[in-house]
Amino acid sequence: MGVHGNLLRKQVTSEIKKRRLIFFTLTLLGILYLTITIIFSDMGLIRYFELRKTKASLEAQVKEMEQGNEKLRSQLKSIKEDPFIKEKHAREDYGLAKPDELIFQYDR
Repeated sequence: MGVHGNLLRKQVTSEIKKRRLIFFTLTLLGILYLTITIIFSDMGLIRYFELRKTKASLEAQVKEMEQGNEKLRSQLKSIKEDPFIKEKHAREDYGLAKPDELIFQYDR
């Protein structure tokens, strides 16, 4: 068994090394594939950060619009409820006057 045993042992050792190399290579390729997919795919990290930036921008726009809407609501309320503002708009925008008033208009 001496010469044949050593040859058999070398073949087995060589086969184990080949299998380990194949396993290591496949594992490395799998990890590399998963990493690339996680980072660069349509649902990957790069896309996630782009969408997060877009979301923050849209939320800021929504907040700005809500503030504008609140300002307009306040102005509308004051126009409806404040007689001084109603009179001011009637005079400035429509040229209206009280029955005993005269209106002087100047060309600019």
